[in-house]
Amino acid sequence: MTNLFNKSNRALLLSAAAVSITLFAADNPSYFWQPYDESLEISEQAVHPNSQLRYKLLNSKVLDKNDLWRPFEAALRDFSAQRYESLKPLILERSIAELQQSVREGQINYEELVSFYLYRIRHFESDNSLSLNSVITLNPNAINRAQELDQLRQQGNAVANDSIYGMPVLLKDNVGAEGMPTTAGAIALRNNFTDDAFITSRLKANGAIILGKANLSEWAYFFCDDCPSGYSAMGGQTLNPYGRKQFGTGGSSSGSAVAVAANFAVAAVGSETSGSILSPASANSVVGLKPTTGLLSRSGVVPISSTLDTTGPIAKSVADSVILFNAMTGYDENDLAMPLISADYSLDYSVNSIGDKRLGVINGFAGDGMYTDAVASLNQAGAILVEVDMASARFEGFGNLLGGEMKRDLALYLEQYASGRVEIETIDDVKVFNEASLELRAPYGQAEVDRMVTNEQSMDALNRLRDRLQSQARDQLESVFTEFDLDILVSINNRHAGIAALANFPAITLPMGYLGTGQPVGLTLIAPPFHEQDLIDSAAVYEQAGETRVVPSSYQ
Repeated sequence: MTNLFNKSNRALLLSAAAVSITLFAADNPSYFWQPYDESLEISEQAVHPNSQLRYKLLNSKVLDKNDLWRPFEAALRDFSAQRYESLKPLILERSIAELQQSVREGQINYEELVSFYLYRIRHFESDNSLSLNSVITLNPNAINRAQELDQLRQQGNAVANDSIYGMPVLLKDNVGAEGMPTTAGAIALRNNFTDDAFITSRLKANGAIILGKANLSEWAYFFCDDCPSGYSAMGGQTLNPYGRKQFGTGGSSSGSAVAVAANFAVAAVGSETSGSILSPASANSVVGLKPTTGLLSRSGVVPISSTLDTTGPIAKSVADSVILFNAMTGYDENDLAMPLISADYSLDYSVNSIGDKRLGVINGFAGDGMYTDAVASLNQAGAILVEVDMASARFEGFGNLLGGEMKRDLALYLEQYASGRVEIETIDDVKVFNEASLELRAPYGQAEVDRMVTNEQSMDALNRLRDRLQSQARDQLESVFTEFDLDILVSINNRHAGIAALANFPAITLPMGYLGTGQPVGLTLIAPPFHEQDLIDSAAVYEQAGETRVVPSSYQ
C-alpha cells in the first residue's frame, strides 16, 4: 500500500495548516490545530521515572486534528464562547437525569448539547498544552441527528430521566459505526468503513447520538511490548487529564475513559478482554462496568478473544453507567457467547440498603488507608465485612490464549465485518503491512503480532488451554466466594482484572480518591457471573456516601 503520509505530504500538511492559521487565527484562534515540534517534550519524557510514560510521540503522524471539527465549522461559528460558558453550569459534570431535566425545562436542547461538546473538544484539542488525544473521529451527522431528536421530542415524544435519548456518546474505535472508520487505532484499518455494530444499532434505536470515536491502545493493547497504554498510530498518545504526561491513562479503553473524565461526552463505550475497562476507568476517576461476557453483544467489534471480550459502559456515575448499559442490551443471535436471556434484560439503579451483602476485604490491602476508609464506608452503610486472603495467581499460557484467539478471531472479523477497502486479511498481513514503515505504523514495535504469526498451536490445543485457564481462575475465585459466603470481593483499580476476566466474573470500578500527587485511584467490586445488580447496588451506596470524584483542574 502506498504511504500517503510520506515526508513530502507531511510537509504539505504542515504548510497548509500554517496558512489556515495565518488567515483565520485572528478571528477564531481555537478553530485550528497547529502541528508543532514535539522533540523537547519527548526528550523530557525520556527520563520519566515510569518507563511506561517514556513516549516516542504525542500526536499522531497521520491525523490532522482540524479534520475532526471541519464538518462543524458553520455550526460552531454560530455557537459563541459566551454561549459555551453560559451552558457550563447546565452541562459540565451533570448526570443524564439532570441533562434531561434541563431539556424538559427548555434551558437547553439536544442540538446545543452536541454543540457544547464539539466546541469543548475543539477548544482543548486545538491547544497543544492541554490536548488529550482522546478523540480519534467525530461523527459528521451528530448535529443533524440532534436536530431530528429535538423535533421528535417537540412533537410529543416523551423522554424519561433515565433515557439515553439525545445524549452524545463516544464509541471506542474498535466498535463499528456507519459513516466513520473503525480502526482499532491501526493504520491498516484506516479505511475500515463498516456497518453499525450490534450495540451501536441498539444505542441508535434508543435515541443515543453517536458523537464520534475514542482513541484506544492500538489493537486493544495486544500489539506491542512495553509500549505506553493509550497509544495508537491513528490517534496518537492519549493523555491523562489529571496529569498530562505525568500519569498513565490505563488501557485499552483509554480514550473512552479520558474523554468522559474531561467532559467531552456524556458517556462512552469501552471494551475489555482483561482490564481494558477497569484499568482506564480507575486511572481517570470515572465509573467503568465490565459485565459478564455474553450480556452485551460483540458483533461488529474488532476482537482479541471471543472467549473473554466484552463491551461495557464508562460514565461519570453509577446511574449513568446503568443507563448506557441498558441502552446497549438486546439479544444478538450472531454472538454465540450470548446466553438465552430476556431480550429486554436491564439493570436497575437505586440507592438501597446493602445490609445483607457480604463483602470480601482483601488482607493484602490492609495497609492502604484509602482502601480501608472505603470498606469502612461500606460497613457503615450496613455491609458485612469479611477478611479474606487472595494468593497471587499465575496463569501460565494466558498470552498464548489471547494470541491464539486473536489470530483466529481477527481473521473472522475481517472476513465478516470489515470494509472491502481494507487490504489485510490475517494477522500475518498486519505484520507485513507494519514492517513496510515501522517508524510510522509501529514505532514501539509489534512484538505481540510477531508472536501471533509464529503461534502454530492447533485449535484443539487452544481449546484445551482455554479450558485449563478458565477452570483454574474459576476454581480460585469460586473457592473464595464459597468459603467466606461472599457476595462481592472488594479490590483496587484493575489489580484482579485478569482472574476476573478468565473466570468471567463481572466487575465495576468507581472513584475511590486521589494520591498525594493527584493520581486517581479506583475502588473495584467483583461478583459472580450475571450478578451485575449486586455490583450496581453496592457501588451506588458507596458513591453516594463518598462523592469522591473531582473534576480535573485544567478541564473545568
